[in-house]
Amino acid sequence: MKNLVCLILIFSTSSAFALQSDSADYYFKKGMAEKKEGKFLIAYQSFEKAISFDSKFTEAFMQQGFTALDMRKLDKALNSFKKAAELEPKNTSVIKELTQLYFDYRQYDNAIDYAQKCDGCSFKNAILGRSYYALEDYANAEKFLLKAMSENDKDAEVAYALARTYLDMEAYQKAVPYYQKAVSLNEAQSNWVYELGLLQYNIANYKDAVTSFTQAADKGYTQGNDFKENLAYAYIYNNEFDKGEVLLLEVLKRKAGNKNLIRDMATIFYEKKQYDKSLVYCQQLMEADDKDAKALYQAGLNFIKKGDKDRGQQMCDKAIEMDPSLESLRRKKDIPGM
Repeated sequence: MKNLVCLILIFSTSSAFALQSDSADYYFKKGMAEKKEGKFLIAYQSFEKAISFDSKFTEAFMQQGFTALDMRKLDKALNSFKKAAELEPKNTSVIKELTQLYFDYRQYDNAIDYAQKCDGCSFKNAILGRSYYALEDYANAEKFLLKAMSENDKDAEVAYALARTYLDMEAYQKAVPYYQKAVSLNEAQSNWVYELGLLQYNIANYKDAVTSFTQAADKGYTQGNDFKENLAYAYIYNNEFDKGEVLLLEVLKRKAGNKNLIRDMATIFYEKKQYDKSLVYCQQLMEADDKDAKALYQAGLNFIKKGDKDRGQQMCDKAIEMDPSLESLRRKKDIPGM
């Protein structure tokens, strides 16, 4: 009798396992059919049901993850693929999906870890390079981004990441061609074009900076005060004085007599030997504050450059009486720090 009871229990247990397995398989196949028909939410629920009957059903977790991706439910997809990875750590499909998902979630350390395992992934070096850049490891970022570019020179995001890497490394000349490459591959990114303009401006390539700034505007970049100031100064340094001044006056209207901007205008026109224009802005500063020694000194320099040396010298001397610290500028033959 005892043996008979044991046999009954064993038979009952095996039947239960078989039933669970059959149920898991049934709901898995049901989910696959629903997924094929585009019924993603119902398919996701079917895979969930399959997993409830078999908690080690790796393929069900994977298909649930793919279905979540179809629904743009990245959090659910990540959770499903993580569970699949626990069951099959070396599954190449799971590794590939987790590499991309961790990168999308900006979990860069995890993205690097999985990318290093993802030998068959076409985007391996791109993920590694962009992740290292995000972590400010520029040496590794450069290494892997260059590899990625050699594999696919049509990847705008990789080109942009490499440009930013060189920018942050202060290797500005190296950054320029990759900015240009990124912009040519993705013309809709007006902010990339603007950044290229800023870079060209900072390496004194004012002609190209003007071109990039205007292209950025054409592509929809917001033309706020900073944008207009940068474009204006690029115009002025490119000897297009009238265009630059018009833009600066627009900004000045918005900033309502901002002294810093007026000083900058006085200084830049002096630097570009536009002494009459510089004097206009020196005068505005002195009208606003008759004790503005720096503006008086700047005006004196303009008169000296215009050939009226006595008048200019008297103004500089007067400015130094008002502010003795300006004496150092005379010794350096420099422009006041405005």
